[in-house]
Amino acid sequence: MLKEIVEKGFYTFKDSFASWEDAVRGSYEPLQKCKIVDDTYINNVIECVKKYGPYIVIVPGIAMPHSTEGADGCYGTAISFMKVETPVDFDPQDEEKKATLFFSLAAMDHEEHLKNIQALMETLINEDIVEALNQCKTPQELKEIADQFES
Repeated sequence: MLKEIVEKGFYTFKDSFASWEDAVRGSYEPLQKCKIVDDTYINNVIECVKKYGPYIVIVPGIAMPHSTEGADGCYGTAISFMKVETPVDFDPQDEEKKATLFFSLAAMDHEEHLKNIQALMETLINEDIVEALNQCKTPQELKEIADQFES
């Protein structure tokens, strides 16, 4: 999964964001540039978080922005990666709802959506990968992590 993200250029590195909404928008920049998603989809993700709470923070430190498969404004299937230096706070009342690693999903259909989530979970279950990603600061370091952990 990481190799595909690197090969397609679906990654970005940022210092900080003024709000979690801006962070979600930033996390989708690589997919938006390639016309996989548009503002409609990204706004839908933001509205879902406002409606249902910060469900996209799957574990402390890691966010997985996504909407339902086939949502308006989604034109392909992909995952993008974003690393933020200053943690993004999704809920000031809950210390565990901060994230520095973002894996933003876009999927056209249910099967592809589930495949994306499964691939992501298989990657994130490896604590060494997560630690390496937390230390990662450049595209070259991201490539080295992908090469090291994915054959």
